[in-house]
Amino acid sequence: MTLVVLRPDAELDVRSAARWYEEQQPGLGSTFTDQVRDTVNRIAALPARFPVVALPLRRALLHQFPYAVYFVAEPERAVVVGIFHQHRDPAAWRTRTPGSDEAG
Repeated sequence: MTLVVLRPDAELDVRSAARWYEEQQPGLGSTFTDQVRDTVNRIAALPARFPVVALPLRRALLHQFPYAVYFVAEPERAVVVGIFHQHRDPAAWRTRTPGSDEAG
C-alpha cells in the first residue's frame, strides 16, 4: 500500500463539496466523503493504474459523484493536490503545482 497524503487545499475541497452536498440532502455529504475515502484507498492500492492527465498529475474518478482526485505518484507516496468537480475549469487543477511546501 502506498501512503496517500492530502494537501491542505485538497482537504478544503472535500470539506467544501461535502458541505454543499449535505445542504442539498441530509446524509449526502457523508456519502460524498465516503466516496472520496474509497477513491483514496484505490489510489493507495495501485497509483499507477490511474491515467496521467498532465505530467506528473494523475486522475482518479469518484464512482457516484462528478468529481476527480488529482494526485502525483511519487516513489514512496501519492500526494493529492486537489479534488475537483469535472465541470470546473480544467485550469483550476493546473494552478496547484506539485512539489510545493504544502505537499510536506
